[in-house]
Amino acid sequence: MLDRRTLFGAAAGVGTAISSFVTGRKAQAANNKAAINKSGDSDVEIRGARGRLERLPTLDAEGRDDFLTGFRVWRGDAVLRAATRRANNIVKAHGKDPKKDLPIDEVTAMFEDDHLIGTEGLMRIYGQRFAHLNFFLSFADDVDTYLGEMEAYDNVGPGTLKLNPDMDQPDYTKHEIHMQPGGYVGNAFAGHMYHYGTNAFYLARFRENYQDEYHTNLANNVFLPKDGKVKRILDMGCGIGQLSVALKERFPDAEVWGVEVGGPMVRYGHMRAVDQGVDVNFVQGLAEATDFPDNHFDIVTSFLLHHEIPEQASRDVFAEAQRVLRPGGLYFPQDIYTGGYGGLAGPFSQYQEWKNHRWNNEVWWYEYKQVDFASDMKRVGFNVNKEDGPNWDASSHFCGTKKA
Repeated sequence: MLDRRTLFGAAAGVGTAISSFVTGRKAQAANNKAAINKSGDSDVEIRGARGRLERLPTLDAEGRDDFLTGFRVWRGDAVLRAATRRANNIVKAHGKDPKKDLPIDEVTAMFEDDHLIGTEGLMRIYGQRFAHLNFFLSFADDVDTYLGEMEAYDNVGPGTLKLNPDMDQPDYTKHEIHMQPGGYVGNAFAGHMYHYGTNAFYLARFRENYQDEYHTNLANNVFLPKDGKVKRILDMGCGIGQLSVALKERFPDAEVWGVEVGGPMVRYGHMRAVDQGVDVNFVQGLAEATDFPDNHFDIVTSFLLHHEIPEQASRDVFAEAQRVLRPGGLYFPQDIYTGGYGGLAGPFSQYQEWKNHRWNNEVWWYEYKQVDFASDMKRVGFNVNKEDGPNWDASSHFCGTKKA
């Protein structure tokens, strides 16, 4: 049982910074508990669901989410286009080519005092911070109810959940990735914040994922081993299990496992999978040390894992994927393309990349850019083919087949 009263230190300071967000929440929490107790159901859906997506607990929280999502879409469209034009004009005024990279110190010196470029950056950072706060408070203000919901799901199926709260977690797993309070391992509501926060992330890039549509497309594009046999699948760094569930839906007769270092992430993912009636097994553990047997899986996947871990950890993941795959099995990692930020090149792209690394806690981005996927995968025993990512306009993946 988790200690419910000591889980939220990482986010407490944020909560005091914007006190207007919490007005009236205690009364709402009491109403929520009364509704749950009356229904006798461990599935907490105070305001129902829209398909797979449970609505936020209050209309106020949903309204803030709608506003912040629109704000982030506007920032990523009109404001970003205006900032890009301004940046390109500044580069030209310095006698440089806006499509050719420059030393990063020279780039930051060009842009750091421009108000429009600075405003676009602040809109990105603070829009995300407010969103995290909104989602955290939506659930943490009613701690007992929502932790009780996850506890009720921990030992029910379909599918299984194995938590390892005493596991040795490397330091790299503990930072607050994407500025998410507590990161993926240090906040009991990490899964909730990640799920609702990334919905806006996808929409700001003009992709729907409120019903896991994007992950369904990713699963449908996973290649098969040449012999077509798919009995077991492992999703490394599975987060809240959206790709894991989509893989099970594509391969209903396969045994699907998701491994993720963040216990709160897999707890939330297991709860969602059970709600959807999808038989996926989740384990809290490291992608580079899964403890599965040798030659066990037919397919190993990951999505957006490698750019969130150090360079050496990526190489360790390659080796682990090769170990647990059977001969002829397929390794299918997908991640962000490193040939220029967002698939582009030039000073403003460099500046956006630097801001994302510096202010959005993409700690290992520059290490990730140094990883030679093809060479490192070949080194551990894969035959490698590079394929362009079909659904993510700034991604690529390298399909590796384990040698016989």
